[in-house]
Amino acid sequence: MARSVDFTSERERMVQRLISEGLLRSPEVIAAIRKVPRELFVSNELRAYAYSDTPLPTDRGQTISAPHGTQSRALHGGHNE
Repeated sequence: MARSVDFTSERERMVQRLISEGLLRSPEVIAAIRKVPRELFVSNELRAYAYSDTPLPTDRGQTISAPHGTQSRALHGGHNE
């Protein structure tokens, strides 16, 4: 039997880890990561890994980025936070 995953807790645990590692500093980016349910962008088979700090393939043949790189891309990749 598959274990039930508390995605809200997993998401907050990931955010806290990235903050403590100094990888997330922008309040706007932190709020966005807390708001967006990463598990909805990956296949059912990979949902248990949604809050691992790694890129994951999406159901659309693309890749969802690793969370630790979000801040850097927002600040240096020409994207607005």
